[in-house]
Amino acid sequence: MTVKKFNLPDVGEGLTEAEVVAWKVKPGDVVAINDVLCEIETAKSLVELPSPFAGTVTELLVEEGITVEVGTAIIAVSEGQEGDPTPVTPAAPEAPAVEMPLYGKLPADDDTDDNRPAGGPLVGSGPKADAVKRRARKRPAGAAVEAFTVAESAEGTVQDHQAVVEAKAAESPVSHRTAASAVVAPVPPAPVTQAQPAGPVAQAPQSAASRGAAISGTISGLVNKVLAKPPVRKFARDLGIDLADVVATGERGEVTREDLVSYQAQRDAEHDQADSFWGASKKPQDQRVERMPVKGVRKATAKAMVESAFSAPHVSIFVDVDASRTMEFVKRLKVSRDFEGIKVSPLLILAKAVIWAAARNPSVNATWVENADGKGGAEILVKHYMNLGIAAATPRGLMVPNIKDAQDLSLKELALALNELATKARAGKTQPAEMQGGSLTITNIGALGIDTGTPIINPGEVAIIAFGTIKQKPWVLDGEVIPRWITTLGGSFDHRVVDGDLSARFMADVASILEEPALLLD
Repeated sequence: MTVKKFNLPDVGEGLTEAEVVAWKVKPGDVVAINDVLCEIETAKSLVELPSPFAGTVTELLVEEGITVEVGTAIIAVSEGQEGDPTPVTPAAPEAPAVEMPLYGKLPADDDTDDNRPAGGPLVGSGPKADAVKRRARKRPAGAAVEAFTVAESAEGTVQDHQAVVEAKAAESPVSHRTAASAVVAPVPPAPVTQAQPAGPVAQAPQSAASRGAAISGTISGLVNKVLAKPPVRKFARDLGIDLADVVATGERGEVTREDLVSYQAQRDAEHDQADSFWGASKKPQDQRVERMPVKGVRKATAKAMVESAFSAPHVSIFVDVDASRTMEFVKRLKVSRDFEGIKVSPLLILAKAVIWAAARNPSVNATWVENADGKGGAEILVKHYMNLGIAAATPRGLMVPNIKDAQDLSLKELALALNELATKARAGKTQPAEMQGGSLTITNIGALGIDTGTPIINPGEVAIIAFGTIKQKPWVLDGEVIPRWITTLGGSFDHRVVDGDLSARFMADVASILEEPALLLD
């Protein structure tokens, strides 16, 4: 019997240590080559280690939660039995005997609905993009007959039918609004097969007119309140949520039920165990202090942020942007056949805007290199490619994976890349290589309802953009104060590379795309 020991390998670029998070095997288990032995957490990601041997596990040499250096033996595997030269036949591994870690993994999904709101927002994912799905309304018997009668009335045939359809469209779910509005166009008098509410024929035009007046009154009041349907407003009241605090993702900019569920989940996560958080006052205060070891992603993040903050002189600027046309553009993309099944958010347009603006201001897409020649001389490396980083708040801490060569992607391809990045980050499956070589970063703090901030530049880069929440605010347009969708962009720049003039021009270019996405077609 030959016993072989597996040493911890370097799974990243120059990593020196890792923590054994969870063993997937136990002594006595039979493993095949490439079967997963354990999960380890490096300074950059959570990684599964495959077995390089086939045989039987004889001993786990490192306990869970222990950090060891690269090259340390972590497991022993016997490759055969004494007196039996026949190699062990690989067999399927048994179910893991250890529990999954609380971080780096999300609970298993109970179904395949990818549009469910997560337990908390992911910075970088943007708001939910898919339209709200509602149950079809039940129609009363004989409605089609009445609709035919209204359409065939001697006077005001088209007008009466149009008024009724408009009233019906106002009551329909958002996802059906487009189809309803298409019917409103003038049509020649003809039998109408679309069902209408039952009731006396003579009262139909009057009812439609009264409903039209009510709709007009509702529309006139939209400037003073957040858009939301009555059931959603009731749901918000039941939960004690102020609709003005919720990021709206509906097709017309309205707050949906899913928005409320997501907001409530975030709020619950923030207040989990709040009642049991405070220690009993009868205990000494030094016994009411929780010690948390700094390791893994948190350790790497702390080191990188200190290095960046104290080596790169930061300068930050801000700009308010009217993103109303961006919201309209996103709304159109959501119902486009080309983007069917793809989550779309304003973050997609910002990402495209940053790429476009960086090409016009190349020095923001660069790196400052100290002592490049070995004699104390520095260099500025301007990158003619865009590895666009998206800051993501994951269960394991802050991570900044990047989309390689984002400048070559179409709008649809970029949307798919953003969705994949967010999904992998949520699951804790982001690999070290996906966080290497970034050139410019976006942090989507608006997903948490924050207006703006002064982000710290990711090491190796010279610029980072903070994307604030998009809210309806009073805005002066052509001398009139009207409600518009407004956001605030915050940018931090390495002043060694990016001067005030350059940073201002770059931010202005990004803002111009959010104000008018059609400029991307130039």
